[in-house]
Amino acid sequence: MRLYYTPQFMDNEQIIKRFEPKPDNIIPLLHELQDNHPQNYLTEDALRQVARFMNVNLSWIYGVVGYYTMFSTKPRGKFIIRLCNSPVCHISGSENAIEWTKSLLKVNLNETTPDGLFTLEESECLGRCGKAPSMMINRDFYGELTKEKMEQIINELRKAK
Repeated sequence: MRLYYTPQFMDNEQIIKRFEPKPDNIIPLLHELQDNHPQNYLTEDALRQVARFMNVNLSWIYGVVGYYTMFSTKPRGKFIIRLCNSPVCHISGSENAIEWTKSLLKVNLNETTPDGLFTLEESECLGRCGKAPSMMINRDFYGELTKEKMEQIINELRKAK
């Protein structure tokens, strides 16, 4: 089982040049830039570069980033833990999963651990209803969560850091 995605960091311009300056490419481009940053966020400089490349106002880029919850303009941990709290996951125990994870990491939602390793977020839906409750860590999905399973995953990530 693959536990995490480790991107190969590169210059923003290298990433931007791989795309055509079309509106259809804005979401994948922003994801690539965010994934490329060691703290998993979109810097002001990166957003300015995208605005210039797409030939749009910076405010338009911020509008896109602000609308989609998977984008961040604030530094986050190496591992972004997104716990699903959709109705199906909620019925299946996502509230417990959220509380277990908060306790394990000693952080609240939308906070990063002091070591910069984990950021805990809540997601409305991850599309994994058949495996509820579920979570996403960076690009990997985990389902049928129990307290023991979550402890194991988090401990393995701590070792692999």
